[in-house]
Amino acid sequence: MYVAVKGGEAAIANAHALLADRRRGDRSVPALRLDQIVEQLALGVDRVMSEGSLYDRELAALAIVQARGDMIEAIFLVRAYRTTLPRFGYTRAIDTGAMLVERRVSATYKDLPGGQLLGPTFDYTHRLLDPELAAGGDVAEPLQRASEAEAMPRVSAILAREGLIEPDGDMPQDHVPGDIT
Repeated sequence: MYVAVKGGEAAIANAHALLADRRRGDRSVPALRLDQIVEQLALGVDRVMSEGSLYDRELAALAIVQARGDMIEAIFLVRAYRTTLPRFGYTRAIDTGAMLVERRVSATYKDLPGGQLLGPTFDYTHRLLDPELAAGGDVAEPLQRASEAEAMPRVSAILAREGLIEPDGDMPQDHVPGDIT
């Protein structure tokens, strides 16, 4: 049986105040700054921007703070905010074969032209908590690959040259994509 919640605006205001209090946490601990979240929780910020379809690191960090670290709620906040913005353009397709990449792993080819790059990944970690992170020590500089500026050809282009897949269709220059949001 459903029973309506009673209390009106005062109850809602109190719920918001409680949420703000819980979000702030222990007042003796310094409050999180947005730049800390942007820099140190970059994967969470990237996830919120990607799923929220809005590229703005500070807004994503603000949403993470407001959602108390709940990424799903932060994504909803960014999506809701995005609906208030005017649509002023759209992106054009880019030549991904000319991109400089940090990570490139292919199940299609073992010896991929340009090589495979693991990049920063959790794939080969043991999924065990690292107590040394709590100490806040310095992190060693990672090794750098020899040729940082080498573009990587697309695997689909290689497959197309070998006749294994159909080539991508050409899109007319004046084509305006529809808004699917």
